[in-house]
Amino acid sequence: MNAISILVLFPVLASAAVLSVRKDAVRNIIVRICAIVTGILTLFVVCRYFKDGISLSFANKNIIDTVIASVEVLIAAYIIFIGIKNKKYIVSVFASVQTALVLWFEFTHKHGIYIHSDIVFDRLSAVMVLIVGGIGSLILIYTVGYMKWYHIHHEEYKERKSFFFSVIFLFLFAMFGLILSNNLIWMYFCWELTSICSYLLIGYTKTTQAVNNSFRALAINLGGGLAFAAAMVYIGTNFKTLELSELTAMRPELAVLIPVFLLCIAALTKSAQMPFSSWLLGAMVAPTPSSALLHSATMVKAGVYFLIRLAPLLAGTSIGKVITLLGAVTFLISSIIAISKSDAKKILAYSTISNLGLIVTCSGIGSQESLWAAILLLIFHSISKSLLFLTCGSVEHQIGSRNVEDMDILLKVSRRLSGYMIVGIAGMFLAPFGMLISKWVAMKAFIDSKNILTVIILGYGSATTLFYWTKWMGKLVSNANRKDHVKHTFHIDEEIPIFIHAVLVVLSCFTFPLISRFVLVPYLSGLFGPTVSMPIGTSDVNIMLIMLSMLLILPISFIPIYKNDRRRIVPVYMAGENTGDNESFYGALHAKRKVKLHNWYMEDFFGVKKLAFWSNVLCSVIILAGVLVLIGGITK
Repeated sequence: MNAISILVLFPVLASAAVLSVRKDAVRNIIVRICAIVTGILTLFVVCRYFKDGISLSFANKNIIDTVIASVEVLIAAYIIFIGIKNKKYIVSVFASVQTALVLWFEFTHKHGIYIHSDIVFDRLSAVMVLIVGGIGSLILIYTVGYMKWYHIHHEEYKERKSFFFSVIFLFLFAMFGLILSNNLIWMYFCWELTSICSYLLIGYTKTTQAVNNSFRALAINLGGGLAFAAAMVYIGTNFKTLELSELTAMRPELAVLIPVFLLCIAALTKSAQMPFSSWLLGAMVAPTPSSALLHSATMVKAGVYFLIRLAPLLAGTSIGKVITLLGAVTFLISSIIAISKSDAKKILAYSTISNLGLIVTCSGIGSQESLWAAILLLIFHSISKSLLFLTCGSVEHQIGSRNVEDMDILLKVSRRLSGYMIVGIAGMFLAPFGMLISKWVAMKAFIDSKNILTVIILGYGSATTLFYWTKWMGKLVSNANRKDHVKHTFHIDEEIPIFIHAVLVVLSCFTFPLISRFVLVPYLSGLFGPTVSMPIGTSDVNIMLIMLSMLLILPISFIPIYKNDRRRIVPVYMAGENTGDNESFYGALHAKRKVKLHNWYMEDFFGVKKLAFWSNVLCSVIILAGVLVLIGGITK
């Protein structure tokens, strides 16, 4: 058994081990050990196969296929049962149809199709494996500390920690399998397994809202799974292959673009693009670690990862243009809606949908510059957004709220946690952090490909991000409400992963030229030839690195100044005489007034009720246009 097989299968063993343990202390030790082992295996596999890659074919694949088919039937039976039980019949229909379709194909047309490479590990796989295994192991350690307090704050929920940890480990298995599979049957199985894991974690609390949201997520993702299954059957019956690498090597003719479009629909549902985005917004009811792992850093990245794989078949085609426009609309509208939100997790959710839309746009264009930007966006977004979700969960425990308007006391409650959150926000939109570098290259790619509409959308969409990130950061540094607050324990299991995330955000920005040289350029050279190079000039790279260095050096240089500062601290001026508590002032007629510092969220202009419906209609029309284009036989 090679290292890749061990990496994929180890989380299954960890899942079984954790599920059987009920004592907190013992379970926490097992989770920490298994998380560390997962991280070590991840690093070993990447280091071992990074340079030359590897392609694997299994001699006992018939046995593996039989096991997969059996598990698929069991999962389908479970989904059909819970769908009927909870009167969510659409999930039962989807599970029945796609399982019947796949089984029919496997027992009839699959015979005679030989798969040369079941597993493929290349530079893009290495990126995703590091994201899933690295961030996943950190989030698991964080979850140990987080869940200690979760049920203290939420005594109304039944404690099911063993189940929660077990599903997360099972999800890691599914993600590793999805990323590494070149065999479409194996990829499809892992694809559906991530959907069922998401359903189980969203419905963890078993409240009415959680159950409804979990079924919505399951229905939308099963709909995407049905599109995946149909595409897989079409490819197998018409082209006598089930290898993703062989599909992406084909010419983008009409017969090929039909299943590619279906696979794109599956990817769009997984990445929560409009009009399928509602499931990700509903997923925010789940405990924060699952939001960070599944619904920001990894599961939703599976969709855009798949689109990046399919990009050679999208470049310059009519379907590529449809995907580009859909991603661009999602990017702009989701970013605008985020302005109207004050709940931190909702801001993160809409921001996630928006940034995934930008990656979708880059994938649809399919040029070497746009894919360079897409992969870099995928890396930077995964790290920064995971950091923000984790800090958001800890902040909620510290101050009892995740509303941005309540975070002006965080600087007094926990300076370290406030600093970590500021790093995460800076990584999302400030120069010269990675997200802005990636958007710069994306803009250049859009201009070079003469996609003027996407250039305009990227400009406006990037500008709107300024509103919600600066409002949030402004609250963190304002320190307006200085009332006394009982400090909550910032558990070491929470702080260590958060600290490592913050370091990774900064480190990834310093090392992006190396990421480009050793990851992006070699991978893209395999697609476009040896002429691929970094889209940013050396002088621009040096300027950005100098700017980043100054951001780190300048605050440190002020330490001696502040250490010897002898200035007298006086009460804050509040548009009136301070009463002495820094919370109220004497206003007109000497009336005592409470100070209020509140952001403007423009709900009447940019709220969900104003934009969501028509945006979903527009995106549905775009998808319908893609269907009509294929019916009309238009490929360019």
